[in-house]
Amino acid sequence: MARETGLKRTPLFDLHLELGAKMVPFAGWEMPVQYPMGVLKEHLHTRAAAGLFDVSHMGQVILPAGAVAALEALVPVDIAGLGLNRQRYAMFTDAAGGILDDLMVANRGDHLFLVVNAACAEADIAHLRAHVPGVEVIADRALLALQGPAAETALARLVPGVAAMRFMEVATLSWEGAELWISRSGYTGEDGFEISLPEARAEGFARALLAMAEVAPIGLGARDSLRLEAGLCLYGHDIDTTTSPVEAGLAWAIQKARRTGGARAGGFPGAERILAELAQGPERRRVGLRPEGRAPMREGTEIFAAESGGAALGRVTSGGFGPSINAPMAMAYLPATLAEGTLVYGEVRGKRHPARIAPMPFHPHSYKR
Repeated sequence: MARETGLKRTPLFDLHLELGAKMVPFAGWEMPVQYPMGVLKEHLHTRAAAGLFDVSHMGQVILPAGAVAALEALVPVDIAGLGLNRQRYAMFTDAAGGILDDLMVANRGDHLFLVVNAACAEADIAHLRAHVPGVEVIADRALLALQGPAAETALARLVPGVAAMRFMEVATLSWEGAELWISRSGYTGEDGFEISLPEARAEGFARALLAMAEVAPIGLGARDSLRLEAGLCLYGHDIDTTTSPVEAGLAWAIQKARRTGGARAGGFPGAERILAELAQGPERRRVGLRPEGRAPMREGTEIFAAESGGAALGRVTSGGFGPSINAPMAMAYLPATLAEGTLVYGEVRGKRHPARIAPMPFHPHSYKR
């Protein structure tokens, strides 16, 4: 429901206030940015135990099973080859090969289940409705994410069946009569789950998890530092219509079937550019940066080849301090000719500071394969 602020609220809004959350506007919603524990401790708690995130602002969409070909015409991803009860990362592309949004697609047998970003949900749904028959928007379910090495232990107390799931697997399970749509996935680099459930049951389920010693509520602030340490893109920052999937380092998400010579090569928006970049390489690419001091290089910081003079090579798209690595980190688009280990300079408040092109993720992933 929209309030006088014009912002929407998730079913857990009152619980966030009870837990002492600081609420901020985000993608048209009032969302918790942090709790009294603070962003640093929330981040480290998720890496050490389990963090509970309210991601009910994300868009949940169902497509009929017969919509596979229509959806494939919008993404450079193999949807037809997606196994039963499996999930896959995808992106909508435009005619110029840019990224309209990234999303998750699950094959749930008699239908496909999509989760799209909150900021793009309205545009994504309009895009789907213009090209795919039978689009059903799910408006009565919340979405929670439980992330961290203790996530399985905690969730299995309520839903024992999750222990058998593997990374990017989906399942329909139940808790006290409520139907849960669960995927073993997330946005932190940690093992974990995303759980769609009836909004009327969301608060009770969240309270049952938060009653466990391993589980703490985590806000958007730590969600951002966790995903940045994991080298994961944030739409509207690291990827958008000016970036192609290949430039963004997302070529791994384009399966053989959709590539040149594949069974269903091309046939998606921007295929000419994207397939050419897959074959020849892009002129620029998303890279990791490790600043050599302690000061972070934030989004928008321009990157140069030398300590003085010369034109900017590119700019930082996401940057901050990594609590788990105890150091600053950033991502930027730079010429593809620059190798890992290359020294570059970020201009912060008129002064250039050294940084090295570094491999990502900055913190290792720990998915349950």
